[in-house]
Amino acid sequence: MSKAGAARIAQDPVLGCVLAGGQSRRMGGGDKTLLDLGGRPMLAHVLDRLRPQVERIVINANGDPARFAAFGLPVVADPVEGFAGPLAGILAGMTHARRQCPQVRHVATVAGDTPFFPLDLVARLLAAAGGRQVIALASSAGRLHPVFGLWPVAFADDLHAWLTGGQGGSVRAWAARHETVEVEFAPVGAAGHDAFLNANTPEDLDAACALLAEVMP
Repeated sequence: MSKAGAARIAQDPVLGCVLAGGQSRRMGGGDKTLLDLGGRPMLAHVLDRLRPQVERIVINANGDPARFAAFGLPVVADPVEGFAGPLAGILAGMTHARRQCPQVRHVATVAGDTPFFPLDLVARLLAAAGGRQVIALASSAGRLHPVFGLWPVAFADDLHAWLTGGQGGSVRAWAARHETVEVEFAPVGAAGHDAFLNANTPEDLDAACALLAEVMP
């Protein structure tokens, strides 16, 4: 991370929220974030990349939080009933920030199954937001990655109303209600891999294992 990026984060502390509440159907169910990647849980790699970028981290997941105890981080469940997808996780992060981190104005979300996301993700999203109350979303190769975003905590009430009002769980649809900026990220590694490569299937996990040595810091 550049000195400017570090200074920006110090001035505008961010809560990091790892979205680990997916149902993992294509991986056979269970917690895919806890699957082995190079001898460690995939979630450990995600946390390694996120930790230097934010002030604090929470894990968004439902069910028994004890399965994440080894990571020593708060586990926050979806604050709305039913499986509302990533939007519920974003709201969980916002709700935690309001209650526990009053100095935090933004929540940065990352997917728990994407272990190669950029090390300057949060700094660049913050820079794009420019201190305004806007949503900043990551993209690569012209493709939007809406779960990798920077979300103003001030939007929590609007998001809660959206989710409880039967509007659906589309991140893009809700984000479109607000001013949004996109930040393009370059490929990583010598072969130009997508920094947002995620492990949705066993084959994806095999590919991630092969890529690990090349792209990990």
